[in-house]
Amino acid sequence: MKVLLLGYMGSGKSTVGKELAKKMNIPSVDLDDKIEAKENLKISEIFSQKGEIYFRKKETEVLLEQLESDEKTILSLGGGTPCYGNNMKLALEHSKNVFYLKVSIPGLVERLLKEKAHRPLIKNIEDEELPEFIGKHLFERNNYYNQAHHIIACDGKSPLELAREIEDKLV
Repeated sequence: MKVLLLGYMGSGKSTVGKELAKKMNIPSVDLDDKIEAKENLKISEIFSQKGEIYFRKKETEVLLEQLESDEKTILSLGGGTPCYGNNMKLALEHSKNVFYLKVSIPGLVERLLKEKAHRPLIKNIEDEELPEFIGKHLFERNNYYNQAHHIIACDGKSPLELAREIEDKLV
């Protein structure tokens, strides 16, 4: 069984993935961590040294490796992963348990303001411009995110509550 978690940065994919993995006693895998380990570089370094096209090709390659492995896992995708190439199609073909962790724009702003310095995509954006940036990005990505088998509303819920909610919906 593969359980895939997708959503915008700051939606809690990695945190909820770890909670769910603990509950189910299976590994939690973060796609970005796998890419970094394979390349021996941070995601930001891959982008700056090798470019986004290289990164997206590597991302699809590592995603496919994870999807085709026989290991039961909770796989947390990068925020942009479903939106490039045929990644969303691959995800839906390889798992019946694809979950979109949906957080409102105000919820994402609140979460991301605290960790802006560690998020290359938003670290240079002024705080007051963040809601518009996130809103535009979500508008562009919603078509992909909304293809998930399940959409989980995350605002006001703890990672443990979300893990329980996901576990109850597993096929």
